[in-house]
Amino acid sequence: MHLRRRWLLSAPVLALPPAGARAAWPERPVSLVVPFLAGGSTDIAARIMAERMAPQLGPSARIVVENRAGAGGSVGSDWVRHRPADGHTLLLASASALGTNPAALPEQTPYDPVEDFTAIALIGGGPMVLVVPAASPFRDVRGLLEAVRAKPGQMTWATSGAGGIGHLTGEYLKLRAGGLRAEHVPYRGGSAVMEALAKGEVDYSLEVLASVAPHLRDGLSRGLAVSSLGRHPLFPDIPTLDESGLPGFEVTTWNVLVGPRGLPEPVVARLAAAAGAVLADPVAAGRLAAAGVDPAGPGTPAATRAFLVAERQKFTGIVERAGLRLGR
Repeated sequence: MHLRRRWLLSAPVLALPPAGARAAWPERPVSLVVPFLAGGSTDIAARIMAERMAPQLGPSARIVVENRAGAGGSVGSDWVRHRPADGHTLLLASASALGTNPAALPEQTPYDPVEDFTAIALIGGGPMVLVVPAASPFRDVRGLLEAVRAKPGQMTWATSGAGGIGHLTGEYLKLRAGGLRAEHVPYRGGSAVMEALAKGEVDYSLEVLASVAPHLRDGLSRGLAVSSLGRHPLFPDIPTLDESGLPGFEVTTWNVLVGPRGLPEPVVARLAAAAGAVLADPVAAGRLAAAGVDPAGPGTPAATRAFLVAERQKFTGIVERAGLRLGR
C-alpha cells in the first residue's frame, strides 16, 4: 500500500490527557538521539520535532538533540536500545537504521528493529530519486535500463553506502527490470554521491530527495523518476517508476520516533500525541517538508509498529531475492 495512504488510514491522533492526570515525567531534559551527523534531513527533522514537541509535554519540558553517528545509523540506534525505558532517551530513526541495515547487514546490526524498541510515531518520509548526470544521454527510465541490459556489469551506479536505503532500492530496481547487472559503487554519504554524479564518475544513482533536490534545481543532475507511487510536489514533472514501466514500484525513505523497549504506555501516549500535534501544525509541517521529510498523517503507536513490521519484511524480501551477502 502506498506509504501516504497507510498513514492516512491510521487511527486519529491521540489526545493529550488532562494536565492533572499527567505523571511527573519528564523529570529532566529528554535526549532525542539522531544516529547521523548533524546537518542531514534526519537531524533537521529531529530539531524541528524537539523544538515543537517540548511545549506539548509541559511548560518546563526540554528535548535536546544528540548526534551519535556511525554504521549507517546502527551505532546510535543500539545506544538508545540500551538506555533505561523511562522516557528520557528517544531515537529518531531512519529507514536505514531500522529498515535496510537489519535486513542487509544482520551481523553488523545488533538489534531487532521492532522488538528492541517501543514504536511511538511515524514522522514522515519521501521518495528516492533515480538520477543521472546532467550530461547523460539518458532522458527516461526506459533508455537507461535498456543500456544497462545491453552492457551487463559495465555500467556503474552510486549509493551513499552498502546496505542503505539507496542500495536496496537500486537492487530492487534491477530485480524489477528483469535481473539487470551493474557495478555498485558505495560512497560515504549523499553529498559525495551527488558530487560523483556531477563529475560524471558514475552512470546513475538512487538517492534521497533531500540530497538530490539542490542538484536538480541547479541543473547539475537530471531526475528520471521517483520511487513513490505518486509524483512529488517539489518536482511534479519527474514521473514515478510506476509510470515508467515498473507497475507498483514503491520504496520510500522515512523517519520514525521510537524509544527503548518497554516504555510506559502513558509516556508513549503523551509522546505520540505531542508528535501528532506538531505534524498537524502547518508551520512545522512546512519546515519538515523543506528539509525533505514529507510529514506523516494521523497515526498511533500501534500503527507505527505495524509500519515497521511491514518495512522489515519488504527490505528482507529484497535482500533475499537479490542474493545479497553483505557483512556475512
